Amino acid sequence: MSRVALYARYSSDQQRTASIEDQLRLCRDHAAAQGWEIAGIYSDEAVS
Repeated sequence: MSRVALYARYSSDQQRTASIEDQLRLCRDHAAAQGWEIAGIYSDEAVS
């Protein structure tokens, strides 16, 4: 089984925090479909 890390970010005040949650949900779904183990989850909020 492959181990993966998830990374999500948004870079401006005009984007919403839910954007990160949405990105991570999609990544988790993809990892599950591929049979990958999630080893870590990372995110940056409003950082450019």
